[in-house]
Amino acid sequence: MSAAPTADALLQTPLHALHLELGARMVPFAGYAMPVQYPSGLMAEHKQCRESAALFDVSHMGQLRLIGADAAAALETLVPVDVIDLAPGKQRYAFFPNEQGGLLDDLMITRPGADALGDFGDLFVVVNAGCKAQDIAHLQAHIGGRCVVRPLPERALLALQGPKAVDALARLNPGVKALTFMTGGRFTVAGADCFITRSGYTGEDGFEISVHESQAIALARELLAQPEVKAAGLGARDTLRLEAGLCLYGHDITTTTTPVEAALTWAIQKVRRAGGARAGGYPGAAVIDAQLAAGPSRKRVGLVGAERAPVREGAKIVDANGQELGVVTSGTLGPTVNTPVAMAYLPISHTAVGTQVFADVRGKKLPMTVAATPFTPNRYYRG
Repeated sequence: MSAAPTADALLQTPLHALHLELGARMVPFAGYAMPVQYPSGLMAEHKQCRESAALFDVSHMGQLRLIGADAAAALETLVPVDVIDLAPGKQRYAFFPNEQGGLLDDLMITRPGADALGDFGDLFVVVNAGCKAQDIAHLQAHIGGRCVVRPLPERALLALQGPKAVDALARLNPGVKALTFMTGGRFTVAGADCFITRSGYTGEDGFEISVHESQAIALARELLAQPEVKAAGLGARDTLRLEAGLCLYGHDITTTTTPVEAALTWAIQKVRRAGGARAGGYPGAAVIDAQLAAGPSRKRVGLVGAERAPVREGAKIVDANGQELGVVTSGTLGPTVNTPVAMAYLPISHTAVGTQVFADVRGKKLPMTVAATPFTPNRYYRG
């Protein structure tokens, strides 16, 4: 067995020096040294994002271009979502299924407008950090003959999230106010050429900003100089996304969970479902279509605890008789809702909102109730 990578062996994002300057506690994550929190602490950073604006470094994510007139049709052979009809300037959530309908990764797809095509190709794709090498190989192997698959390792990615994110960013370029949720465009911000989408992973309004690595620190400093903005780390990013009911790849969705089981069917447009004009044609289509028609045997649900003890990933969920029903995939004490929240896969018989179950935490059965997600209302800006 090979030794775990040392701190020196970890990759660094273009903002690494700034994180150290700001006093971040760095931890290994997806092969990178990443800030888990700053001196203010996770709770303060979480609150900062919910009430004002927080800046996250997500440069470890994989950014790439798909270039060529056939790029959208080619990508549709790997995902069950409508890419061909994605309009310029629009963004869409998608996932790569395997032949069993399980998920290899989830991703964001944007079709840039004509102003950005030269730099960002016919499609701009962002994939998860831990999966980017396999995702790029997957794309090159299956559609590399139909379009150019060009990774963008030279680009950093910043996430500016929170209800006042628009105030801070618009001070540097008022044009960003024209963006709405799941749209994107090219903007100059503090002298940096950026591709910006109005989306994110916190449940709040916000932006994800792709910028060349050489301009990343200067841009981050400009954003942090705005009175609304403070830096936040991966710890707060995780508690924010869980309260927002959003999946974390490798935890809430994996190669053994289908999008139907994961309650992600909203992302599969009618045109790609059985009977649609462009149905099927992607890995696992038969499995996914069968589950769409008949329903899955289990489903991802939200859970809210009746006691203040947090219920963490890996805790067993049982019924009143102690019979195991499932396992928690993500769990925390929600800083905004001030109660334990979690997600788990449960049998369909136990997925109705209001159903009581129990979490087995160190031999103690803690009562939990199946709840709708998000646990706190999402506040995306839809115009």
